[in-house]
Amino acid sequence: MKAHEQQEFRLENLTCANCAMKFEKNIQALPDVTEANVNFGASKVRVIGPVTVEDLEKAGAFDGIKVVPMSSKRTIESKPFFKQKENVMTLISLLFLVIGTIISFQTSEADPYAILFFALSIVVGGYEMFWSGLKNLSRFYFDMKTLMTIAIIGAAIIGEWREGAVVVFLFAVSEALEAYSMNKARQSIRQLMDIAPARAVIRRNNEMMELGTEEIIIGDTLIVKSGQKIAMDGEVISGQSSVNQAPITGESMPVKKAQGDEVFAGTLNEEGALEVRVTKRVEDTTIAKIIHLVEEAQAEKAPSQKFVDQFAKYYTPIIILIALLVAVIPPLFTGDWQAWIYQGLAVLVVGCPCALVVSTPVAIVTAIGNAAKQGVLIKGGIHLEEMGRLQAIAFDKTGTLTKGYPEVTDLVTEANFTKSEILQKVASVESYSDHPLARAIVNHAASMDVAHSAAENFHSVTGKGAKALVDGIEVAIGSLKWAEETTAISANVKANVETLQKQGKSVMVVLFNSQYAGHLAVADAIRESSPTILMKLRELGMKHIVMLTGDHPTTAVAIGQLLNMTDVRAGLMPEEKLEAVKSLRNEFGRVAMVGDGMNDAPALAAASVGIAMGGAGTDAALETADVALMADDLEKLPYTIQLSRKALRIIKENIMFALGLKIVALLLIIPGWLTLWIAIFADMGATLLVVLNSMRLLRIQK
Repeated sequence: MKAHEQQEFRLENLTCANCAMKFEKNIQALPDVTEANVNFGASKVRVIGPVTVEDLEKAGAFDGIKVVPMSSKRTIESKPFFKQKENVMTLISLLFLVIGTIISFQTSEADPYAILFFALSIVVGGYEMFWSGLKNLSRFYFDMKTLMTIAIIGAAIIGEWREGAVVVFLFAVSEALEAYSMNKARQSIRQLMDIAPARAVIRRNNEMMELGTEEIIIGDTLIVKSGQKIAMDGEVISGQSSVNQAPITGESMPVKKAQGDEVFAGTLNEEGALEVRVTKRVEDTTIAKIIHLVEEAQAEKAPSQKFVDQFAKYYTPIIILIALLVAVIPPLFTGDWQAWIYQGLAVLVVGCPCALVVSTPVAIVTAIGNAAKQGVLIKGGIHLEEMGRLQAIAFDKTGTLTKGYPEVTDLVTEANFTKSEILQKVASVESYSDHPLARAIVNHAASMDVAHSAAENFHSVTGKGAKALVDGIEVAIGSLKWAEETTAISANVKANVETLQKQGKSVMVVLFNSQYAGHLAVADAIRESSPTILMKLRELGMKHIVMLTGDHPTTAVAIGQLLNMTDVRAGLMPEEKLEAVKSLRNEFGRVAMVGDGMNDAPALAAASVGIAMGGAGTDAALETADVALMADDLEKLPYTIQLSRKALRIIKENIMFALGLKIVALLLIIPGWLTLWIAIFADMGATLLVVLNSMRLLRIQK
């Protein structure tokens, strides 16, 4: 294997952020390894260089880290409480601690039997920690376990056996809680991994067979019964059904699927049987890409995390120096060596950087995982933080604020005719045309259950309209100008047509036997959800909401007024959209651009955060955008901004908790009130606060 070849492995038993950092350093120290990156949130490692599973497990032996090749099927085992070695050892340690405490209360803390049980409690509960700590000490590597080892050995030397045993027990409890919280935070990815079934029934060469999804190839026909999950991405070739796409897009309502429609692996076929032609291999399915991108997102360090990592580099040596000064300087003047050495050991314990190191990643992992479950793909902590700081949002119009296709919005008739009569005749003529406006009329008639008749002598007049004979009546439909060439149009009708045109609609006049019968307006209609979404964004305090579109200014301004946009910029070419986004960034700082991920690519790239619509259906959206809304709908946008702001606030709170509690505990040195018990409670309390505070992000729903 060449040194530059990249390998990826999954990790088990990776429980703490400090351990992840140390594991990464150990791998980087291996011969021929040029680069190593441990993804704590996703429990993965990427290595460039010729390494084996055995090499990596040796590098992670200090924490019992297990390494699994990516090709192996990932199984997540949840062992019962009493089958987890560390839990059993912690309980035995507690038992010895309780026995020692009872003896010390009846006699004294210096009783040999009390000391024996305290020593057993320390050894049983802290054996693995001491082993790691001593090895680290021999290499002058100072992490949390090194500090704890020094503190507990020191406590034993000065005769504080009971406090040493309590510290070991509480440290074990805090480690277990941190591991539990990280598993909880990673649960979102695990749930995504379990969405798609591992096996499926397919038809290949007219033969039915059940295969593992990794054996299914493009072109196979997937047989999906009612109530079954769809195992692969594909296209429906037979059958009709409602499919629950919530795991992929976050949509609450099932989506109708028929021949030619796209379906995704991991979605649930609710009714009716489907035959699906497989279009992607298992590793290329949308759900596989989402899992990969979420894991990559959790590995990417946010600005806050980079600051914490940098700060922790200097923080630990400073704490060791402070502890040394507290233990040595005051006794030179007071002479009470034991009391001040004890205070120095307490400083070491309280100074453990555990809560600080975990303050940011646990919040980011939780937020990105929660967003993925809701159908929002945030591709990194940096984008999560940027979303929380947005001041302005720019929207593409077509397909984003509007539906992206024309539909009939108005139908006005002369008194002698009914709407269904006009629609039936017009749809009969337009069924012979391929024009988008014609298709809009035919679709509208179908949605209103109006059946069209056969037409004779169809004739299309380019740029003007079309006419044909329907049920013995000559029906013509076209522009007002064309209609006026044939018959006089009343002032009232002309005024109404002008009003509709000012609203950005295309208006077509209908003539029956050369006499005015009515007129229709067709437009790219505004999505039903758009006004509500924009109102929610304004309520969230978004300062500037602008629409950027290549459409005609009349149409754009009309839609902008209906949506109450702050600003409308129309008639823009892609490069002009790019310039518009740059000018908005200069004016407002952080700006998001919302588009479809393809024709808006330059503007999406220039924005602080590029947000793509309908990520589930387009690879381009998944690849190019910073944030992908998996459903073709804006309803997730306010939720995403709310989640990002909450995550940003929680990260700041976590850093304050982690440092604040330690500063308060360190100030207790001045009156001499700092004890090992208070120190470990301060450290454990800070870690617990940080973890529980981050877990609040799981409660944010759409």
